[in-house]
Amino acid sequence: MTEPHDLVDKVMAELPEWLPAQRWFGGKDRPVTSIRPLRTAVLRAEEPVLVHLVVEVEQPDRREPYQLLVTDHVDNYDATHVPELTGALLDLIAEGAEIEGLRFAHEPDVELQTGLRGRPITSEQSNTSIVFGSQYILKLFRKLTYGDNPDLVLHRALRQVGCEHIAQPLGSITGRLDGQTTTVGMLQQFMPDAVDGWAMATTSVRDLMAEADLHADEVGGDFAGEAQRLGQAVATVHADLERALGTQHADAEDIERTVRAMVSRLDEVVAAVPELRPYVPALREAFEQARDTPDAVAVQHIHGDLHLGQVLRTVQGWLLIDFEGEPGSPIAERTELRSPLRDVAGMLRSFDYAAHQLLVGQPEDNQLTVRALEWARRNRAAFTEGYAEAASESVGDPRKRGHLLRAFELDKAVYEVAYEHANRPEWLTVPLSSIARITGEGAVQS
Repeated sequence: MTEPHDLVDKVMAELPEWLPAQRWFGGKDRPVTSIRPLRTAVLRAEEPVLVHLVVEVEQPDRREPYQLLVTDHVDNYDATHVPELTGALLDLIAEGAEIEGLRFAHEPDVELQTGLRGRPITSEQSNTSIVFGSQYILKLFRKLTYGDNPDLVLHRALRQVGCEHIAQPLGSITGRLDGQTTTVGMLQQFMPDAVDGWAMATTSVRDLMAEADLHADEVGGDFAGEAQRLGQAVATVHADLERALGTQHADAEDIERTVRAMVSRLDEVVAAVPELRPYVPALREAFEQARDTPDAVAVQHIHGDLHLGQVLRTVQGWLLIDFEGEPGSPIAERTELRSPLRDVAGMLRSFDYAAHQLLVGQPEDNQLTVRALEWARRNRAAFTEGYAEAASESVGDPRKRGHLLRAFELDKAVYEVAYEHANRPEWLTVPLSSIARITGEGAVQS
């Protein structure tokens, strides 16, 4: 039998090579200089052993905590692929157990079924989610956030006001890092028949591309109706967040700080990605125009990383998931009050990605490019129309905030340029083409 401390020693020895190869590791573009254990908790001492391990990963520009569930039962030590061990996590949440500083708890008035085996979802990237039967899904936050994770905080707030566009939070796992309560995992209602928005949208694009003569509104798989309903759902969630947690108004100083942050991001990204350089003057001008806001700008808690992969279509309607914000951003940035137009801009960017994903890595085809642009325009318009129909009075019609919405969308595209350069260079043309189109700077330059 492997002793837990021996297991931890073996894992620590292999982590420098194993960790960067994991989908959820956020520092693949930088070398790992050291890894040290921060906390261990033995969740099961008998065979198969189960240990919860938190490590600090040091890279040239940062130190970040990651959590692991490790076992001696599989060759790669990752216990999230062992159903009997992940099932134990659900049982501990149902019991309200506490083990070596890890607290397992269900939400008030929630009773959970126990004895279910868990299976991991293989499509996730920044976290690991485990499904139990057809009832529950447990998200394990791989890169830990000091303090309460906004995903749990915002889901709880939305539950309090009866939001209909979320999967209900059912439980949590928390620990402590540097004296702060830290969210380790969140249990939610699972929607077994849900389809994610990205799959629906890209299927619609394929239907259009397969038709030689029909326009987007003539194809059987037209997505515009769903895009409009999605806009309504997003606006409703924003209104529910406003009801639950309040709203404020940004003053001139706040807007100035936002513009400076956009320009700063641009300067940082263009230094690393020279392909962005031809568009810098037009981007700077667009960011400067964001100061032209005739009325007060509402700021509140928002989703923070909204795109088609963060929404699910159920028989009842659209649900928003994953409210933790951009995992690569500092926690202070992810929890600050921001304009709901940032979420609108994120979804508009996602429609562009869905429209062009079939063209990535393919020979240039002007007809397919035109059809992709037609699909994107139609669905972007439908989404903003739906959003305007359900928007709260404090936010209003996003189309009436043209300069600000445009700046947010371009800022998101600059972020995408940095991401694609570091992770998927073949996709770099997607955000660059969008920047060229939105700024009127013509074709992407090589």
